[in-house]
Amino acid sequence: MTPDEYVEAVLDLVERIPEGRVMSYGAVADALAERSGRTSARLVGNIMARHGGSVPWHRVVTSAGRLPPGHEREARARLRAEGAPLRGEGVDIAAAGWSPQERP
Repeated sequence: MTPDEYVEAVLDLVERIPEGRVMSYGAVADALAERSGRTSARLVGNIMARHGGSVPWHRVVTSAGRLPPGHEREARARLRAEGAPLRGEGVDIAAAGWSPQERP
């Protein structure tokens, strides 16, 4: 998979995250690892920072549930509107976490 194809794969996966649910940067990387050979949560974060404006970027959080840095207020408002379970300054990732293997 080329770097451009990986960017598209990340954005396609983020587009599929249902309303009120989230994935961590690492979970996104892990979900694509077999096809891409890449496993970097940091790379996913960079892709989201550079190219994520056209997808539901607020649904990608840290593994601890922290919201996207610098966009916490907007992400919190969007997640709250979607009914995502919030906890403290972030999202309850145990309750809101989503995997592409989940059945609808």
